[in-house]
Amino acid sequence: MTALLSDVFSADGPLAAGVPGYRLRTQQLELAERIAAAMADNRVLVAEAGTGTGKTYAYLVPALLAGGKVIVSTGTRNLQDQLFTRDIPTIRQALKSPVKVALLKGRANYLCHYHLARSLADGRFLSRDDASHAQRIARFARKTRSGDKAECADVPENATVWTMVTSTRDNCLGQDCPNHKECFVLAARREALAADLVVVNHHLFFADVMLRDEGTAELLPACNTVIFDEAHQLPEVASLFFGDSVSTAQLLELARDAQLEGLAAARDCLDLPRLCRVLEKAVRDLRLALPVDPARYALLQLEGRPGFTSALSAAIGDLAAVASLLETQAQRAEGLENCWRRAGDLLTRLQSWQSGANADFVRWGETYTHALQLNATPLAIAEIMQKQMSGHPRAWIFTSATLAVQNDFAHYCREMGLGDACSARWESPFDYPRQALLYAPRNLPDPNSPGYTEAVVKAAWPVLKASGGRAFFLCTSLRAMRRTHELLSEWLEHDELDWPLLLQGERSKNELLERFRRLGNAILIGSQSFWEGVDVRGEALSLVVIDKLPFAPPDDPVLAARIEKLKSAGRNAFMEYQLPRAVISVKQGAGRLIRDETDRGVLMICDPRLIGKPYGKHIWRSLPPMKRTRELADALAFFASGPAAQIA
Repeated sequence: MTALLSDVFSADGPLAAGVPGYRLRTQQLELAERIAAAMADNRVLVAEAGTGTGKTYAYLVPALLAGGKVIVSTGTRNLQDQLFTRDIPTIRQALKSPVKVALLKGRANYLCHYHLARSLADGRFLSRDDASHAQRIARFARKTRSGDKAECADVPENATVWTMVTSTRDNCLGQDCPNHKECFVLAARREALAADLVVVNHHLFFADVMLRDEGTAELLPACNTVIFDEAHQLPEVASLFFGDSVSTAQLLELARDAQLEGLAAARDCLDLPRLCRVLEKAVRDLRLALPVDPARYALLQLEGRPGFTSALSAAIGDLAAVASLLETQAQRAEGLENCWRRAGDLLTRLQSWQSGANADFVRWGETYTHALQLNATPLAIAEIMQKQMSGHPRAWIFTSATLAVQNDFAHYCREMGLGDACSARWESPFDYPRQALLYAPRNLPDPNSPGYTEAVVKAAWPVLKASGGRAFFLCTSLRAMRRTHELLSEWLEHDELDWPLLLQGERSKNELLERFRRLGNAILIGSQSFWEGVDVRGEALSLVVIDKLPFAPPDDPVLAARIEKLKSAGRNAFMEYQLPRAVISVKQGAGRLIRDETDRGVLMICDPRLIGKPYGKHIWRSLPPMKRTRELADALAFFASGPAAQIA
């Protein structure tokens, strides 16, 4: 395929003829050739390709030419939709490829006939909006072919009613469902099974992998190649899926569903609604055993809270009573049988969490405004990944713009269990020394000192003025984000500047980005959501300010347990685990700045540890080769000398 690839990517090849603005990049061709070779030999390849390399085309072209079944897994649904609606059709047309392609999303994205009918019949909606939306969804259900809620333009994707008209793995009736033959989820899966190339996201991929352990996986057994884009996200997603969690929301939903199914098929069973109400009270008492504000709790913190252990035991006891009663009624209707199975599953998982039988998992809890989630997370995923990747020979491709630390992939391969992987890295084709400047200001206080955010905003203000707004202000915590917003509002008012100030959470991420691009002189303040997966080209984004190096908080229950495990094995947890993760995050944040050959901008990293600590060099040496300075005058001169000078 190598000779064929050089023809496809050549300056006079089919991509050049069929893709507007296409140009040959040596890095892109080399990456495509390495991916094709790994696919041909069923090897594992870990590949980092800097921003602008064109890695999407570099993996899609071999995927379309290779034959066999390929799964492409992305980090987000937005990238999933972009691949399916834009990139793949463009390449297919250019190559005149007959390959059949399918898009598969998680079941929560597809309308469920059964739950829609039940919700309409029950009529107990939370608001007038929900009732109105339900009627629109009912009309949509009569005409849609896919059932994908993204196609229902009349109802917002985040409307609360969707949870009432879609299914979960818990409440799906499976083959017992009266609407089984017309199920949208099953139709989407059939299309995926019949396709040569299937586009999924990481969450859905690992959900399918987990089904493999139960003998019901559908996608993985049939495929020849798995390609992970945005592969730097995999350790986090894999930990989530290889662990287990039980939420009070699941228990309340079970109690509600059991009552509804009882009304429909077992009205004479008077104990069922009574026991469900008792369970609901116990579950709410369990949530109230912890403070109202959302937070994460280590196991010792949970067990140290007065009333938590007894509230958990009470909820487990009441759930067991509901499960026992449902068993006596299960034969009367499919819905009741489903509730009985769900109750048994939730009971087993809660009891397992309570007993903590598996020492390789860390137990912890997370509270939300109205819910508590009890989690058991594996301390390491390497062995679990190795098990999942064994068996049927296939190629595994892991690619991202941010996988290496100073050209070294050891930390990633160790964490993911990719001991025998080949690895390769390609620099971005962008001219960073000309296009970008890294500015690390002098004289900022220690990041943990009081008034640090005030000092950061004060240091950033002259640079923001020089850039004319047009900035991302990336914070490492929601508290710092909100304080930064307050301070910048005051500075803007004081200097009588009317640059728009956008704050994460005020609108959806996509709406904020669209406004940012359209306004042209805005300052967008965000936390984790805007550090990656965001593409703003052109002069609308010319400055990225990072307030602190993004080390995960040391009191995070999972991080603390992993650090302890590494230390007990005589290893350096900071250098092997914490620092590499921070490097990857900084690289992601920095990657927002230069997205095109014509972009120019300043990356301002305010944290004095970047220069003052020995480990700081691991971070800045991993960044693109932009010019570096500690002088404010250089940052101001950068804007004065370029296109920004013509902006008001």
